[in-house]
Amino acid sequence: MSTGTMAAEDKETRIRLVWPTVARVPAVAGLGKLLTNTIVLAPLGWIVMGFFYFSKVLPVIGVRYLLTDKRIKILRGWKGNASQAVPLADIDDVKLDPASIDQFFRSADLQIITGGKVEMTLTAVPDAASFRHTILDARNAWAPGKVKMLPFISAAATK
Repeated sequence: MSTGTMAAEDKETRIRLVWPTVARVPAVAGLGKLLTNTIVLAPLGWIVMGFFYFSKVLPVIGVRYLLTDKRIKILRGWKGNASQAVPLADIDDVKLDPASIDQFFRSADLQIITGGKVEMTLTAVPDAASFRHTILDARNAWAPGKVKMLPFISAAATK
């Protein structure tokens, strides 16, 4: 291998990148929802939530979740340094926390389970059920030893 090149198996390919919603900051989300329920104060609610909405791309406090063909990562800051990562091969399950479902922001928290415990929590994930399925599908495709075999159900049995 020459200098500056990588083996194909060392490359990491992005599958999906998700930015958390304002629900990541519960106090601001609650205030914003309260203000937007009024006609007069709704613009103030938009301004308050707007700062936190755009703060996800700011250098120090910006957060996003990256799913690749090798791992799931929490990226922070402008450059996207990984603050936490879990290899797909280590993921046993991904659970949607029902207590965190927010209908206003259409988001919820996802818990990445490894070895029977919560290894990582992704807070305020928009369209969380879809992202959960994407993580599990990526795990099944890229870490085939983790695929759980479901019982075969004949099409005739579903009538």
